[in-house]
Formats: sequence, structure tokens, C-alpha cells
Amino acid sequence: MEMVVVAPPAPGRLEDLRRRFLATPLQALLSLVSLAVMVFLAWKLLNWAVFAAVFTTSGGPVACQAAAGACWSVIAARWRIILFGLYPFEEQWRSALACVSVVVMTVLSCIPAFWTGRRIALVWGAGASLYYVLMKGGVLGLPYVGEEAWGGLALTLFIFVTTCLIGFPLAICLALLRRSDLPWISRTTGLIIDGVRSLPLISILFTFAIVLPFALPQWLQGDKLYRVILGSALFFSAYQAEIVRGGMQGVPSGQEEAAMALGMSYWQRISRIVLPQAMRNALPATINQFVVAFKETSLVVIVGFFEILASGNAAYGTGDWRFAYVEVYAFIALIYFVFVFSLSRYGAYLERRMAVGER
Repeated sequence: MEMVVVAPPAPGRLEDLRRRFLATPLQALLSLVSLAVMVFLAWKLLNWAVFAAVFTTSGGPVACQAAAGACWSVIAARWRIILFGLYPFEEQWRSALACVSVVVMTVLSCIPAFWTGRRIALVWGAGASLYYVLMKGGVLGLPYVGEEAWGGLALTLFIFVTTCLIGFPLAICLALLRRSDLPWISRTTGLIIDGVRSLPLISILFTFAIVLPFALPQWLQGDKLYRVILGSALFFSAYQAEIVRGGMQGVPSGQEEAAMALGMSYWQRISRIVLPQAMRNALPATINQFVVAFKETSLVVIVGFFEILASGNAAYGTGDWRFAYVEVYAFIALIYFVFVFSLSRYGAYLERRMAVGER
């Protein structure tokens, strides 16, 4: 006669909390003290940010300095500088629409219905073209605004999108070249990738912005903004190429050998078998690389661009708002958090979706 072992019932939520935090008197004391400290800090932060804060601009900087809480009046008074930088005041609606076009383009790219080569190319082509026309003008009756006047959130989004748009296809090409059967191609590509990855991004941006014009003829120099974007895309592609190559190594070699036995060409094997599985394997690291690329856009201030962080510095660094730098940086941090958190959550959604497809 077989003995049936019955598993004990799973503990309830309250029982699980008691076992985790109140198992012993010392553990209970530490848990209660930690909870009290967290509640105290949360209350102080909430009181500073909301209850004792100043939100209106009626009293000006004097009312903020007299208050015990945050001075959100600086955001109400200087938000245009933070979001649009040096862009002409009367044309800032164009910069706002350009930001909206980038966000809409990104959202459409995340919808599975647009995950075909033709549709995604159409979305990105239309979004990038609309952004460029709105920001630069010179056509359709829009006044011309040079790149030197671009700034704020619009410039940050432009650098991020173009970096990824150029860097991601380049990363795939570098990963494929590093897997080449010809040693001189694979080793040269590996040397380029490792060389770029061994350099800090600031040095690459400085080289492309300041040093490169001395080595190029006048007709090949281009605008400094586009040179910086190329340097940023090169840095992005070097890291992303290793991520893609790691994903390719996770694809069983027998699948590619079976495709060769079926008579499939090299590009058919890569596009239909290797790359789809490699991108699935590399998805978590790829999302992380996009997040890093978005945050690294703040480094372009080193080479003289007025992105959102530099715009924030100008918002409190001039006039009577010098004391409100914490509030400005908190507002900029919130903007970064919204974009980065959205990317992270979308990456988690893709991981769940692909895990479901594998069952």
C-alpha cells in the first residue's frame, strides 16, 4: 500500500509577513524601527513636495524663499527653457509638435501590428522627417531655425532616436562581420568593436565634435550636431553588436546547418532563422542598452549642446531662481524617469509575450 504524502497548505499573506519580518523579537524590533524611519522620511518628502510647497508664480521668488517647502513656481515660470532650450519663443509650438511626433513614432513602433519591415520603415521615416521639418523649417512657410538653436527635451529626443536609428542596424552589421568565416574580416571587426568599447563616450564625443574637423576637408565636416550623433551611434553599435552576437551564439548551430541542407541562402538563413532567435535571446540586454543610450544623451552638454540638463541649468542659473536648483533637477529627473521606466516596462512586456510564444 503506497503512502500518500500531502503537502502542507501554503501560508497566507499575513502569516508570510509574520515569518519574514516578525519571526523573532529582535527581527520584529528591527522591522518596526525600519518601518518608522521609512514613514518619517516619506512624510518629510511629501510635506516638502506637496503640503508646504509653492505652486503658483504670483508671489515670485520671494514667496518661495519664505516657504518651508519646494518651490515649484520655478517650473511654472521657466518650463519653456527646460523643454525647448534656445528655440525661438514664437516658434516653440514646432518644438512641442516635434517631441509629440517622436513619442507617437516610438509608441507605434511598439505595437505588434507594425512589426514588419515595410511598416516600421514607414513609421520611422515619416516620424523622423516630420521632426526634422518641424524643427528646422525652411519649407511649408516655416521660418528656418538652425541646429545651434535646438535644445531642451526636443534635442534630447532627437539625439536618442537618431543614435538608435543609426546604431542598431550598424550593430547588426558589425555582429555579422565578426561572425564571418574570413579571419581578416572577423578579426578587424573585433578590433574595431573592442577599440570603441575601450574608450569612454565623452572622449568619442569630444573627438567627433572638436578633433575630427581638423582631419577632414571642409565639404566633409558637416554640422557638429550630426558628427556628435555619429559618434554616439558608433559607441552604441559597438556595445549592441556584442549583445546581438551573444544572442546569435545562443541559437543552436544545428538550425543553421539544417537550413543550409535545405538549400537556403546566407541571407535567408540570417534573416529568417538566426536573427529572429538572436534578438529574442538578446532582448533584456538590448532594452538595457536603449535605457543607457537615453541617459547618456546628457553627456552632449560637454561639447556645447543645450540638451535638457543644460536647459535646466539655465532655468535656475539666471535671474532670481538660483536657490531652486533642487526643484529643477527633480523635474528633469521625473522626465528621465517617465521615459526610462516606460522603456523598462515595455521590455518586460516583450519578455512575457515572447515567453508565452515559446510554450
